[in-house]
Amino acid sequence: MLKIDVICISKIKNNAFADLIDMYKKRIKWSLNIIDLESKYTNPVRCKTDESQKILKYINKQAIVITLDEKGNPCSSLDLSKKLQQYAYDGRNHIQFIIGGADGLTQEIHQKSDLILSFGLQTWPHALARVMLLEQIYRSQQIISAHPYHRE
Repeated sequence: MLKIDVICISKIKNNAFADLIDMYKKRIKWSLNIIDLESKYTNPVRCKTDESQKILKYINKQAIVITLDEKGNPCSSLDLSKKLQQYAYDGRNHIQFIIGGADGLTQEIHQKSDLILSFGLQTWPHALARVMLLEQIYRSQQIISAHPYHRE
């Protein structure tokens, strides 16, 4: 069974996004831990550095680190599920997804990443990116278990 951490900058308030996040948290059968982090700084450079330092404290050296970044590589749902399945077959069951803040992530975070993914060239609100990531994790789980959800 996979152990998934989603390390996120910004907290989700009680709204429609929170409801969707809760729905996917209930659907995902793998161990799922969402870690919300925030910076108290408003200066973009200081904020980015502070956020990255907070993220670094949670990165497990044994885990596969997958960073979401607009400059990353696009990946189909099927390809993501194959990657997650391969990590599990290789005995690397701990996966950490990172969603950075509005100003992005430092080079140090990118260097620690095993994979940098993009949800496309558009810019997405953090709450929506989190929902999209959880849906893709759920979809991967369903693809791996040969459930028809992926084709519905």
